[in-house]
Amino acid sequence: MGYMNWVFPLFLATLVTLQQPTQTDALIEDVLDIIHVVKEVTSGVLKAWDIVQSSSLAANIDFPLMREKQKKVLQRLKEVSKQIDHTEDQHAQYVALAIESVTSFMHNNAPIMAKMNDISDTINRISSRYQQMQKYEAYKDKLEMSTLITFAEWTVSPNAHSVHHLMDRLHITLLGNEDRSSNTTSTNLLQQLATAYEVSTNQICTTMQSAQQFIYSLYADIALTELKAYTMMEFSWMMLRVYGKGNYTQEAELMRSDYEKRTERTLKMLKDVMLRADRIVYRCDPTKHVQGVTYDEVTRLLQGYIENEVDLNNEETCRETCSFYQSTRSEGCFKELYCSRQPKCSGRLYNCQFVDSDMWVCPSPQNSTRRYEYIEYENGRVLGKRGKCTRGTTKVDSWWRYLLWHCSYCFCLCDEEGLKSDRFFNLRDTIADVKRNRVVTGLRFVKQNRIFHLQIQEGELLPRGTVNQSTLEWKPVEKYNVFDRHVKNGVDYHKLSYENRTIDLDDVDTEDNSFVVTGVRFRVIGTHLNLEAYYSEFDFRTGQLIQPEGNSYWKSNDNTDVSGTRRQKLNLNNADVSTRTIAPSIPLSRHNQYIDFTNTGMDKDAAQSTVPFIDIQDVISNPPVPLAGIGIYYKGRNSYGGFLGPKIITYDFTPHVQVPNNKF
Repeated sequence: MGYMNWVFPLFLATLVTLQQPTQTDALIEDVLDIIHVVKEVTSGVLKAWDIVQSSSLAANIDFPLMREKQKKVLQRLKEVSKQIDHTEDQHAQYVALAIESVTSFMHNNAPIMAKMNDISDTINRISSRYQQMQKYEAYKDKLEMSTLITFAEWTVSPNAHSVHHLMDRLHITLLGNEDRSSNTTSTNLLQQLATAYEVSTNQICTTMQSAQQFIYSLYADIALTELKAYTMMEFSWMMLRVYGKGNYTQEAELMRSDYEKRTERTLKMLKDVMLRADRIVYRCDPTKHVQGVTYDEVTRLLQGYIENEVDLNNEETCRETCSFYQSTRSEGCFKELYCSRQPKCSGRLYNCQFVDSDMWVCPSPQNSTRRYEYIEYENGRVLGKRGKCTRGTTKVDSWWRYLLWHCSYCFCLCDEEGLKSDRFFNLRDTIADVKRNRVVTGLRFVKQNRIFHLQIQEGELLPRGTVNQSTLEWKPVEKYNVFDRHVKNGVDYHKLSYENRTIDLDDVDTEDNSFVVTGVRFRVIGTHLNLEAYYSEFDFRTGQLIQPEGNSYWKSNDNTDVSGTRRQKLNLNNADVSTRTIAPSIPLSRHNQYIDFTNTGMDKDAAQSTVPFIDIQDVISNPPVPLAGIGIYYKGRNSYGGFLGPKIITYDFTPHVQVPNNKF
């Protein structure tokens, strides 16, 4: 049973009464998956009460008959407890992640940790008594009547140690005293934890859960605990009835009435927290950056390049200054000077400038995408990180011509397409296998044949927003090359260049909860690479995508102006190599921004790398759920190139949390 199948159904299971399902019950069933849990638990409780309804309260009770009813009641208990245990096994890992995360980011918050410890203590007490009840069920043929009676009385007795009191204590600790709940933010522990979780950025990467999923996971433990307590009290009243200790009809009704009020209040507050909780999941920096494993690069898009002015014009003159050449080409190799000792830039040269006349150049290894490791000028200025030069430095000097013109070496930016320049982004659609009811559950960038693809993880959608984890797989990307026949720039792929190197930073989301993401693609708007999400309609109750896909559609943020404010540019000026920072990257972008791929700083890296780098880590949620949206964001640190990465927006389950409007 998937994660979303049980969190809220278990909670609602505790609302069950001894009546037949009403019309309101049917409505709730339409929006929440209570078939596997609520119906089974309800059936077990109802059948068990059918056993005890005929119990006599006379003094001369038939003892063998009582023993027989005891066995039947405990057998029903076994069926219910088996369902609870199975559910608990299913969600244990998610709860453990959430609790560990709370301990990690809230360890300095003494009030919060005190509440968490109190909740943990209460849960342990209830679970301990529940386990004892399960042992009684296992030895139902050997137990003395007095043992069961003592346990039952101990469970329902109106004192500070009863299960009923423990449930009250758990509720107050979680949500605060109802009489003092006007300021729900200060007393609602769920809201406090959700807020703290969202501002503690690395916690999302630890749990791989959105804030809304995180709240689900925390509450799951509470839901199961309350179900255990409810079960113990119901069966305790039954056992006391079996052994003629009383009718207990009114007592049971009072217990359920209290429980209904608590549940209604909890659901309302839970829904409010969920509504405000963030649903974004992204990846933090790994402990160690590894190219090709955790990140990859656009290469040789704009790269620092040394060229003498004499080779920057057709006339081979040195009449201008370096800054005169803002967009030009390398036109030749005058007298086979330094130009003959380095790979020529066959593309265009931009933004040339003069640094100093003479220099020592340390060339990079031949298999590197860099041209230079560092450049040291005679005036002491160093471009890049000076260190050991494995290929040896080369002295490069400017010269005078006819004593009038100084033929200076200029430092330019080379935009050269070639085998060492990975500058392509896939524009083809990537669609999940909707015919097999697959939806997108995760994203990652992959570089295949020098082309960056946004790869999707897909999985089979099940009823009520769950995903069949055994079907999860990364859909293979199309393995084409940019030089293949019939493959075209602007149709199959987008080629970055000096004029076209912008990518939009957007969150593509939907407010229509009847649609989920089933595909992704990039498109080009003007000079911008722009993200699109493909949405397909589905039936929440059955989990089936609506076929044929008549209502499916592509969605993106193609507005150049939103509410009177144009897209804001994120600037990367004189940035160092992304992986050189010792501090982990943090998200720095927001919706409706954009960023240009550009060169690293002259002084920091001799402008040899293209930033931002591309984060290629898997972006998935744990547990996997359908997606309401996707996005592209930028993360980094001041003065460093940072990373571009995908993010996912988990499906919003809030509308499917229904507060019962009938009184049981």
